Amino acid sequence: MDRATKQQEQARVTAVVAKIDQRIDDKNQQLEQAQQETTSIERNYGDNTRVNITEVDDRIETNAAVQQQKQLVARTVENESILQQQITQLKDLQQSPYFGRIDIAEDGERDTLYIGTASFIDAKQNFLVYDWRAPISGIYYNGTLGQVSYDTPNGPVQAELLKKRQFLIEHGEIKNLFDTNETVGDSMLQHVLGADSDEYMRNIVATIQQEQNDIIRDTKHDILIVQGVAGSGKTSAILQRIAFLLYHSRESLNSEQMILFSPNRLFSHYISEVLPSLGEKNMRQVTLAEFLGQRFSGLQVETLFERYEQDQTSFPVTAQKIRRYKESYAYLQAVERYLKQTQPAQLAFTDVYFDGRIFFNKAEIAAIYAALPVKMLAADKFLKTKNTLIKRLKRRIREEAKADWVATEVDMLSEDNYRSIVGTQRFVSGDDEFRFIAEKIVRDRLAIVYDALYNDYFIDMYEQYADFMTQAGSTDIAPDVWQTMIASYRDQLERHRLRLADAAPLLYLRDRLTGSGQNHAMQHLFIDEMQDYTMAQLAYIKYAFPNAKLTLLGDRAQDLFTAHYRQQDFIDELTTVFKTHSINLITLNKSYRSTYPITTFAAALLPQGNEIQAFTRDGNPPLLLTTDSTAASVQQITRQCQRLLLKHETVAILTKDRATSNRLYARLKLDTETTLMTDADRALPKGVLILPIYLAKGLEFDAVIAYDVSAVHFNAAGDRDILYTIASRAMHELVLVSTGEPCEFMAALPPAMLARETVAAGNELS
Repeated sequence: MDRATKQQEQARVTAVVAKIDQRIDDKNQQLEQAQQETTSIERNYGDNTRVNITEVDDRIETNAAVQQQKQLVARTVENESILQQQITQLKDLQQSPYFGRIDIAEDGERDTLYIGTASFIDAKQNFLVYDWRAPISGIYYNGTLGQVSYDTPNGPVQAELLKKRQFLIEHGEIKNLFDTNETVGDSMLQHVLGADSDEYMRNIVATIQQEQNDIIRDTKHDILIVQGVAGSGKTSAILQRIAFLLYHSRESLNSEQMILFSPNRLFSHYISEVLPSLGEKNMRQVTLAEFLGQRFSGLQVETLFERYEQDQTSFPVTAQKIRRYKESYAYLQAVERYLKQTQPAQLAFTDVYFDGRIFFNKAEIAAIYAALPVKMLAADKFLKTKNTLIKRLKRRIREEAKADWVATEVDMLSEDNYRSIVGTQRFVSGDDEFRFIAEKIVRDRLAIVYDALYNDYFIDMYEQYADFMTQAGSTDIAPDVWQTMIASYRDQLERHRLRLADAAPLLYLRDRLTGSGQNHAMQHLFIDEMQDYTMAQLAYIKYAFPNAKLTLLGDRAQDLFTAHYRQQDFIDELTTVFKTHSINLITLNKSYRSTYPITTFAAALLPQGNEIQAFTRDGNPPLLLTTDSTAASVQQITRQCQRLLLKHETVAILTKDRATSNRLYARLKLDTETTLMTDADRALPKGVLILPIYLAKGLEFDAVIAYDVSAVHFNAAGDRDILYTIASRAMHELVLVSTGEPCEFMAALPPAMLARETVAAGNELS
């Protein structure tokens, strides 16, 4: 780009930044005024609560004043929050007001638009910067020079794209700019991808590729499935998609109506700054373990990580068959058939107790249910039964309120207790007042019974699930084996534990029988690492959020948890299960995370690795260190950590499982400052980290050391996916350490793909 053009563009940047500076000053003054107003209102709030509350009229007047003051405080605090958010956004624009420019011709008129992370309009209502999510900004991401179209609320509009220019602006100064016909030029990507990793994921609005933009702006489909190779930017694209949806549907959608299922807590922390950097609130985030744990009070549900560790030790073929069946969509369909065929006598109703005595016995409850029409849906019959029990409870409360002990309690009420019961209630007669107080006392005493009815504690859902399993056996599994499995389930319950494979079908049975468990407010549901979920889990989650559109993303090649026993292709199975919905499947084959040598190495590990396209970023080939002992491996890891830390802030040592991580940490910490990560951790520190690969899913690190990639540790079919996932976490450098002969997956690779060195304990590299 010639100097005159750069000077002209820099002059505009400087002028825009000056206006942003002025806007920041104005907002700071408004914030200061808002804070003073809040302080004043809070002071008045304190004064207004110190009035006479003895007389009824005074108490009513005081309550009204207090509520009014509360509302005023809430409004001023909200105003402060909005101003602070605007200031934060403006400060981001101050550093880099925009990253793109498009020149378009429309209806004979030429216009120049600059695109950034947020809109900026001057005092005369001129758009100096357009939000990247604005409909017209789609041209920047999707259009090549020539005829283009963009969507508007009134339909598509035709235009001609005359110029597309990209900027790299830091601290208000243009570092680079160039014209391009591509979505984002290679030089821009090289700069962004060459930087070191950070504690938080960055937003990618300046480098969105066309296929990522298709993901971000899809508003037409009920289910969006993104199958993307490691490092293809699928997670980043989904976060930008969330920001886009909040912008696109801002009148009818907020972040509280979205939920993201993330693979672990580390990942949740890692992505937590992306949306705030775009001026949006974070949506709700939950892991599968947290989601299930909230629904099984008092029961410890096996986590995906715990099960993975157990599978490494023992996973017989019969157990694989049982798990495959329980995790299938067919198993949930068996639940539906069971509910249609179940007779009232099969329902596991239980007695409801109060003070150690039966208050409602299970025979009475069963009789209520059995008296309902046969063709009535199970959920409707259950709700009708519950309502009948609550009506009977209310009748018993009215009857018990006439008892002598209640009259005695009413007479013994203190003035304060009396006021807390009566409040502002007014009565026609003394008898009405007495009856009101008496029934309130009895209601409070019997609250535990009401809670039992409200929470469906009058049916034993765990016993009901056992009854379902007795009828849901598979033809692939011998009856005696299936019965042994049911006995094992009961044994687990005795120890307050539940296997993961039973969680989704048990919840589905409970919710379909009781008519509960659904959240109708949620509008968008996002699931990352979809390949780690079973069809039963996905179908249940969709049932739990019936009004939500689904966005599912993952990589079938990173299937650590089920690849060794899952038989059907995940994507095919997914589209079959959700066949009644409008589905859009987008595939991302280009990997941007790692250098070209690392990506080509990782791809070569896979049978269909030739489908993966590597971004051309230079770097060293992966280094394979083969040692003759664990001591030599630890020694070499120490040396590699020292070398890598000279160039990078974060070095991750990734292992196949937790036990290996623990053993390596115990030996390595003596010579190297190291952090052992667990599934309880929520943040990624700098320095040397040791963690099992399943905790690194979705994350990326400057440098990765893979331990131990020997034939002894990586010898099963599913281990290929594990090794691929480990290798694809590395951005700039990858070192693989093998104690003994390397695994067969690497032995078959072309020699030029790896730098190979052999090391003996106590010796230098040979």
